[in-house]
Amino acid sequence: MIESAVLDGGRQSGRQSGRERGSVTAEFATALPTVLLCLALCVSAVQAIAQQARLLDHAASAARLIGRGDAAPAPPAGATRAVGADGGLVCVTVSAPSGSAGLGALGVTVSARSCVLDDVGQG
Repeated sequence: MIESAVLDGGRQSGRQSGRERGSVTAEFATALPTVLLCLALCVSAVQAIAQQARLLDHAASAARLIGRGDAAPAPPAGATRAVGADGGLVCVTVSAPSGSAGLGALGVTVSARSCVLDDVGQG
């Protein structure tokens, strides 16, 4: 009997002690919500990055058009646009609350800024 306990690493083969029963289930139940929360935040971050890329694209095209003296299209839905001058440059800043459910609930705002030479003001 002593030899079989030493060979099995001190455990009884085929049986678990009362303290070990259900420990894997408890660890899984504790870890699963954490993993899901991390996954949701990662997906929200990717969505916010995609939204920031769209805002940057709009800011760049709006700055080019305003710099040439043309009318710029309206900003994307839910976004605000601010136009300013900075030492011979036309700068356009576009901001919007994060559209993703995770980061939007936290109040994260996504913004983009683009500047170009002011052709109208110099001409």
